[in-house]
Amino acid sequence: MTDTVIDYGAEQAGVEEKVEALLGQMTLEEKVGQMVQISIDGPGREKAEARIRAGQVGSVLNTYGAAEINHLQRLAVEESRLGIPLLIGNDVIHGYRTIFPIPLAESCTWDPDLVEEAARIAAEEATADGTHWIFAPMVDVCRDPRWGRIAEGAGEDPTLGAAMARARARGLQAGDLASGRRAVACPKHYVAYGAAEGGRDYNTVDISERTLRDVYLPPFQSAFRAGAGSVMSSFNEIAGVPASANALILDQILRRELGFPGIVVSDWNAIAELLNHGLAADRAEAARLAALAGVDMDMVSDCYHCHLADLVRQGTVPEEVVDRSVRRILRLKLMLGLFEQPDVDEAAAAAAILRPEYRDKALEIAQKSAVLLKNEGDLLPLGPEVRHVALFGPLADDAYNVLGCWHRIGRAEDAESLLDGLRAVLPPEVRLVHVPGCDLEGGEAAEMERAVLAARDADVAIVAVGEAESMSGEAHSRAHLGLPGMQQALVEAVQATGTPTVVVLMSGRPLVVPWLAEHVPAILQAWHGGIRAGRAVAEILTGAAEPGGRLTAGWPRAEGQIPIHYAHKNTGRPADLLGPVVTDTVNTSTYIDESYEPLWPFGYGLGYTRLEYSDLAVETPRLGLGDTLAVSVTVRNVGHRAGDEVVQLYVRDLVGSVSRPVKELKAFRRISLAADESRRVRLEVPVQQLGFHGPDLAYVVEPGAFRLWVGPNAAEGLEETFEVVA
Repeated sequence: MTDTVIDYGAEQAGVEEKVEALLGQMTLEEKVGQMVQISIDGPGREKAEARIRAGQVGSVLNTYGAAEINHLQRLAVEESRLGIPLLIGNDVIHGYRTIFPIPLAESCTWDPDLVEEAARIAAEEATADGTHWIFAPMVDVCRDPRWGRIAEGAGEDPTLGAAMARARARGLQAGDLASGRRAVACPKHYVAYGAAEGGRDYNTVDISERTLRDVYLPPFQSAFRAGAGSVMSSFNEIAGVPASANALILDQILRRELGFPGIVVSDWNAIAELLNHGLAADRAEAARLAALAGVDMDMVSDCYHCHLADLVRQGTVPEEVVDRSVRRILRLKLMLGLFEQPDVDEAAAAAAILRPEYRDKALEIAQKSAVLLKNEGDLLPLGPEVRHVALFGPLADDAYNVLGCWHRIGRAEDAESLLDGLRAVLPPEVRLVHVPGCDLEGGEAAEMERAVLAARDADVAIVAVGEAESMSGEAHSRAHLGLPGMQQALVEAVQATGTPTVVVLMSGRPLVVPWLAEHVPAILQAWHGGIRAGRAVAEILTGAAEPGGRLTAGWPRAEGQIPIHYAHKNTGRPADLLGPVVTDTVNTSTYIDESYEPLWPFGYGLGYTRLEYSDLAVETPRLGLGDTLAVSVTVRNVGHRAGDEVVQLYVRDLVGSVSRPVKELKAFRRISLAADESRRVRLEVPVQQLGFHGPDLAYVVEPGAFRLWVGPNAAEGLEETFEVVA
């Protein structure tokens, strides 16, 4: 874990005096300039540089490389009137040049310390190369895998999401980076972006304020408590008011209730898009609404640049609103050390990229994030009797798509394909045959017949299928979550040969694969696993490494189940008849043509050993509001090899002033056990974390009876009860 984390909300000696001294020298246009972010990634370069010289730009994004960034900083520092350096912001979603598994995959490690290490490495590379404002972590809770940006977050649960948000914010804002520089995190997208209707990106969000506070805010709060110095407002509306003009979330909750001291930046062009939402009649009105709501910086729309100064002169936006935002921006620049050192060492930048230890960490995370979904007959790991391996699928020899969405400056030349990995780890006497079989997306399957012939001759068939990196991420929602193109047909053809078949899934989201779950004996979800994905999967398949991941989003059986999540409400006629009063055994909250349960539940994942839980104990069955719930359980490895487990604690508040979910994750711990080793695992939850927002939307922990489960996933576990008393 990081030893030192920068808190950009803490006052530093001399900073406020410098802020006020600068502010006092600025013209209104220069103040507005600090609130403007531009992108230099296309035409208009000469005009953009002129604006920097004129002090009309506070930040630049989508610019990479030390030489280019140094050039822009010199324009700002040496050629503008006040010499104020630029904030250089970039999307560093799961690595800078060392590309780690996508964030959804990283969350499947259930290891915040490991995720923090990855974020720190990203900050090391980014800051050495000139980027110091990192538009991450993405902390949106998502319960709809149709939404492409589920790939960028930590899945469906606010407790796990909060742990990952804290870890990533800490890693990105590590105070002792080898580069000697600093970075500031920017949690996004504030807020409830992951609840978009229909799973369509940018779509309407219409949820209760209680759901907003209980489900979607906690990961942001966790990142803020970790010191995150900025936040990005989201594209979506919330109950009719777009986030970038929403005073409830930006002023009342963010500033007044949470006391957030950092800067708020809009998402790309989001202020201008207030016109599309129908909230503003023109760009001037959009600028006014966003400024008054609390957006400090306008990302690329130029609504502030063109209109904000005039709005101040007209009296429709008080100058103090502008001053307040500019103070926050200047304070951040000072705390980042940009006035003392605006440029970076170009030679040192090259040496800081793709270091061997970074590649090793990428391999470890890829292994611990891969989830073994099925392993019938212990087909995996491959044993010494396997002498002939046939490898199929459009992703078998692909070192590009494994990088995943938002890999930005990541390169396929840095990555390893599964074919590369198997060639490296299989013994030389094992014959390895590779036939792609079909394309990734198209309807062509010219090599299908050759694949079938190769499968018949092999001891085991491995089929690498899934999504292209362009199928997930921003603006890449999918209505149909099965395997694209002819991939399903390829798997079925290979499986029909009778050769034992392993499917390796590589995707940016949970998929809908009920046929695979029923017919294929072994399935490994490898995600888009980053630059070491191929080696990681190869070592898992051959037993050199364990499949260490556990799902952080349940997998639906059919798209019609979506949204699907374990922490649902019981309803008056619960699907599983768990209610205390059964009024009807037929008319329950189910489907007539499909199970209501997920294909694989939240928290699920197999290993190469077998674990047993026993002797669950609640140390204090009656707890006061200021106490801590302590639970212990024995976990024993009854298999013949070492393995990992994620011990998960779920709680249900049985009676509340508002309805409560049937289960909520409250604590977890990842452990490693040698063969035949037993361990007593203790989990703690402060009683104050068992609350919710009640009828008046105030946070409350209500006395009463609770049920708890401890086990390997949300669908299994030992059960006990406890009581909270006033």
